[in-house]
Amino acid sequence: MPTRRVFLSAFNLAAILAVLTGPLAADDYPSRPVTMIVPFPAGGPTDAIGRVVAQGMQASLGRPVVVENLGGAAGSLGTEKVALATPDGYTIGLGNSVTHVLNGAIYSLKYDVVKDFEPVGLLVAEPAVLVGRSTLPANNLREFISWLKDNSGKALAGTGGTGTVSDVVLYFLEKQTGVSVQRVPYRGLGPAIQALMAGEVDLSVGLPANVLGQVQAGTIKAFAVTSKTRLVGAPNIPTVDEAGLQGFYQSNWHALFVPKGTPKEIIQKLNAAAVAALADPQIRERLVADGQDFFPPDESTPEALAAFQQREIAQRWPIVKAAGIKSE
Repeated sequence: MPTRRVFLSAFNLAAILAVLTGPLAADDYPSRPVTMIVPFPAGGPTDAIGRVVAQGMQASLGRPVVVENLGGAAGSLGTEKVALATPDGYTIGLGNSVTHVLNGAIYSLKYDVVKDFEPVGLLVAEPAVLVGRSTLPANNLREFISWLKDNSGKALAGTGGTGTVSDVVLYFLEKQTGVSVQRVPYRGLGPAIQALMAGEVDLSVGLPANVLGQVQAGTIKAFAVTSKTRLVGAPNIPTVDEAGLQGFYQSNWHALFVPKGTPKEIIQKLNAAAVAALADPQIRERLVADGQDFFPPDESTPEALAAFQQREIAQRWPIVKAAGIKSE
């Protein structure tokens, strides 16, 4: 009997310590640098957003937020690493409409885009930009579509890979205009735009963060933004309605996710850091310059991101599956 009492006491002590050390660990978080995995190559639009947000989050967290690029398979390789990471808050993932919505319908993944993650918060959203090489004879969207029809089946379109925003938007462009393009997939949209600048491809569907600077420099041409309003950072680029392609609205969003099982206290700290970063005037100015729009404050919570992701899946998966878009 005495031995049993000692065993029970030790067991109870271990249980008490486990309860006590859990919240304390969350209270001490972070005690070292945090890694933000960007599942696309450096130089792309997701990378640009990730680096700005990571810099802004450091002030609240009191520790460096280090960006790690891991591109490939439309962002699924980097996203898988987040899913498999220890759920301690030291690995966070920058996701978007591709990694946490479209890939679930297009790729055979080793993880579930919903069940293997905890949502942290929505960050920004952006329209797509229809762009062409600088030597393309077209100077507006109508001329661009006319050129595509004259070169149907021959025009080379650079994409960030199968199932990426650039690839999916191209599919909808083909369907709405009746044109056909040859896709040239790259390991991310950054390399695809570099190929466009070099004249290796004729066109692409870019995102503001990685095309506006090149448009302003004259190294590529922009024909329209796929939104109802013009970009604040590029007011000279017409909307698709203004340019003659009525209702061709396409957008991409970015958000933060962590591995399933991450403590709620840590998620709250990460969410607060992201909200504070987006409220910083300098951070907002940089994101606006990259063509980003911000979500209303009531949509900044983890719960709002979870509901938003579910709505996106309900809207987009049937369209993607009906189109037969699958990984090669």
